[in-house]
Amino acid sequence: MPVLSGKAGEVTVGGTTVAGIKSWQLDYTSEVLDSTDFGDAGVRTFAAGCSSWAGSFEGYKKGAPLTIGSEVALVLKESQTATQKWTGQAIVSGIHPANSIDGLTAYSYDFQGTGALTVPTA
Repeated sequence: MPVLSGKAGEVTVGGTTVAGIKSWQLDYTSEVLDSTDFGDAGVRTFAAGCSSWAGSFEGYKKGAPLTIGSEVALVLKESQTATQKWTGQAIVSGIHPANSIDGLTAYSYDFQGTGALTVPTA
């Protein structure tokens, strides 16, 4: 399978594409719980715990910012192929506007997933 260019990525919040976004990042993790007991003869054992997901996206200001603390339907597209996207409910947990005399006004957003994350199938 060929590598995938990120140039066709996209972030959708509540069914609407967030204009100006140029990148996104996602952390999808699982807790690892120590299950070692005396019967394990000094060799540690572990069990999978709860999973969680969070991340961020950033880009240039094109329209009003998102609302902090709001729960949204989030879609992080790797490309315009229907199966190449991550989807779930998330809370917008941070907004970081930035502006400089020699640059463009930019926004970055942090989010925390709530509930299950649907992963790409291709």
